[in-house]
Amino acid sequence: MTKKLINAPEDFVDEVVDGILLAHGDRLRSASDDARALVRAHPTAGAVGIVTGGGSGHLPLFLGYVGEGLCTGVAIGNVFSSPSSAQIAAATRASDSGAGVLYLYGNYGGDVYNFDLAADLVEPDGIRTRTVLGSDDVASAPADAARSRRGVAGIFFAYKIAGAAAERGDDLDAVAELAQRAVDRTGTMGVGLSPTVLPTTGKASFELADGQMEVGIGIHGEPGRRTGAVAAADAVADELVDAIVADRGIGTGARVAVLVNGMGATPLEELYVLSRRTRQRLDALGAVVHRTYVGEFATSLEMVGASISIIVLDDELAALLDAPADSPFFAQRGPAPAAALREARPDARSTATEKTATEKDAVESAPDAPEAPGATSTGPGADDATARAAARLSALLPEVLPRWAAHADELRDLDAALGDGDLGITVASGARAILDAIGDRDLGDPSQQMLAAGEAFATANPSTFAALVGGGMLAAAASLRGVADLDRRVVAAALGAAADRIADRGGAARGDKTVLDALLPSIEALENAADDADALAAMRVAAWDGVRTTTQLVSQRGRAAWVGERSAGRADPGATAYARLLDAVAEAQEQPGVEAQEKQEHEEEQA
Repeated sequence: MTKKLINAPEDFVDEVVDGILLAHGDRLRSASDDARALVRAHPTAGAVGIVTGGGSGHLPLFLGYVGEGLCTGVAIGNVFSSPSSAQIAAATRASDSGAGVLYLYGNYGGDVYNFDLAADLVEPDGIRTRTVLGSDDVASAPADAARSRRGVAGIFFAYKIAGAAAERGDDLDAVAELAQRAVDRTGTMGVGLSPTVLPTTGKASFELADGQMEVGIGIHGEPGRRTGAVAAADAVADELVDAIVADRGIGTGARVAVLVNGMGATPLEELYVLSRRTRQRLDALGAVVHRTYVGEFATSLEMVGASISIIVLDDELAALLDAPADSPFFAQRGPAPAAALREARPDARSTATEKTATEKDAVESAPDAPEAPGATSTGPGADDATARAAARLSALLPEVLPRWAAHADELRDLDAALGDGDLGITVASGARAILDAIGDRDLGDPSQQMLAAGEAFATANPSTFAALVGGGMLAAAASLRGVADLDRRVVAAALGAAADRIADRGGAARGDKTVLDALLPSIEALENAADDADALAAMRVAAWDGVRTTTQLVSQRGRAAWVGERSAGRADPGATAYARLLDAVAEAQEQPGVEAQEKQEHEEEQA
């Protein structure tokens, strides 16, 4: 049995954050009620904000890099789980000082979808965002697909360089460009000698036999390039360095910086043994080592192992890397070349502020968006019609959502075969969160109801499905602005907006074996139905046909795609979840209370 110094496992992350705030409250402060969004206590006024985030279990990644010359804010998820879009949005709002915010985080699906959704949430506040993804793990994808790689310890270089650029007054586009340049020039490769143990389960995150090592391992224990017998330190360092050198094209005269990182339970002495060999290897190549960092920069709880990261520097990146930085977990003294560079671009900060103000003026002076089908903005009856549409949704949702949540076990089992098994809890917790959100607020129109529902669903259990569907609901909410009735055209337009957003954010298309394979046919059935009475039945048939016709296909997107041919013959969990939602709507509409509500609305409309 693994021994851990914890209390209740479910309180682990919150107690970690509480301990950090108590120890470092002079430098960090909470920006959300749940204390899962932290920001600098004293940020640099007028500077571009930098927000990072990800799952817990990796200290000092991610929140350890909130400080002067580094990041401005962080959103903190559960162990190895994405933070919610609401937590990211809270960190974003608290990090923005008028110059915009850079999102800089690791390339993991749940994080990507939740950061994208957070950008949607803060956009109405006039906050401009840009995104750069850490993708430095050379073992996770070939060089021609480098942007799809995992983000691991090498993101440290991007934090350091982007943070220094923001500190000297660069505008958002310049900070984003430098962060991307750092990512593109960085390669990392790791080795694991033992698994990590999750606090919530007490079980190892992966299996590794005695005397074996995993070369190319990810920071969550993802499989690497090979499993083999534990080798001597020099041989391990050679394999890691040679892989990075070949991938990044490092040769004679290249100026580089090196990061030798412990995974959580590797003695510092062993890291210096690896650092020694790394330097010897690079010297033999004729590369020039500008700076070396050794220690724990991105861990995986108590995993035994290490990683090596190398960044190829140019003059500007080297100057920014050398700039001072200070956080509770990382500090660096030295010259401040940023001061000299600021003289070369004295108006950088004022330019950023002026650009942001101009963008806000453009938003405020822009013409209103085209109205949705069925929308009306004038006339004394408009408010009454909108209120009736809202009342219809309010009556329907308490009947629909519990019925949908009742399928949680079925969806969990489907998802466990193809993904991580969290779809059941995502649907069940999301359904409860929607009811809580709508029940606690006086929402008088369907757009506001859908907006609240989307935010609630996305944040209840911030999985990939939650972020994608929650984002789709936000898009649907925008299409419902000003509607006076939830007729077929309006509902079809809202579902279409949701489908477009899901396709855009998830990169999926029809036939990829995703939720879209049930959603898109159902929209077509709704648009083509003979009348309202037949519409829902036609949608259900079309959705289930979409599930069945894609069952034999190989999944092309999401975690299900990782299992390859093994996904063939299994129904897609997301498509099934949507089909089950339509089943729940049909069952709810058969209830006397809902039928009475709809009859009353019809009589009022006729009057």
